[in-house]
Amino acid sequence: MVTLARSALARTGAQEGAAVRDTDGRSYTGVTVSLPSLALTALQAAVAAAAASGATGLEAAAVVSGAGAVDAASLAAVRDLGPAAPVLVVDQRGAVSSVLRTTDQP
Repeated sequence: MVTLARSALARTGAQEGAAVRDTDGRSYTGVTVSLPSLALTALQAAVAAAAASGATGLEAAAVVSGAGAVDAASLAAVRDLGPAAPVLVVDQRGAVSSVLRTTDQP
């Protein structure tokens, strides 16, 4: 998960990269989207990709962020598909700084 999230970030140069794994073992990545008519965090984009592919549950998520935090809206997106999924918060070197639960408030 961490490697996928870091790769997504490296490919695009976005502010954040994220990856989620669904309950079937498939993985999806996302990066920060900042358009005039659409704004998504990397984690929201990864969850959207999973949902669009038919995922009905999530096992885990990882976010690479220089901020070292995950906002409430991103945790809510994970909670929608994976109420018990841990969210790994990772720095840009790949070190896990914290593990959040979707019930945590950033």
